[in-house]
Amino acid sequence: MAEGTKDGVWPVPDVLAYLAGTWRVERTVRDLAGGDEGHFRGTTVFGPLDGGGLLHEESGAFTWQGVARPAERTLRFLPGPTPGTADVRFADGRPFHDLDLSGGRHVTDHPCAADLYRGEFTVRDADHWRTVWRVGGPAKDLLLTTDYARVV
Repeated sequence: MAEGTKDGVWPVPDVLAYLAGTWRVERTVRDLAGGDEGHFRGTTVFGPLDGGGLLHEESGAFTWQGVARPAERTLRFLPGPTPGTADVRFADGRPFHDLDLSGGRHVTDHPCAADLYRGEFTVRDADHWRTVWRVGGPAKDLLLTTDYARVV
């Protein structure tokens, strides 16, 4: 683990500056109820957004039950209410979640209809971070684990 970490966590004073750039992405999606498992592999680019913040553009291939399909998503990471935080929004501007990595770890919730998404963000070092989303609801019981590695 790199210097400056505490308990395997790397504090980030400015989340937008930390995220800027290109990241290699590996995600595992587990259906905890049915036992199926899928994988996403691709790239996320955090580029400048007009008016401030970052545009998050993810693209790659998602494999589920042996079938690979192209997958992509776009998010907006806007400056948050306090320095170093972010207000994460969907591409259309709807709120998604808050993000504060000043302590190196952040837990947040996103209610979506009858489902609840609970995300935990952990910064491992200057070039690696992870998200773990647990999705629960009447028809969902999923665990999504995503590892990001900076492309240098």
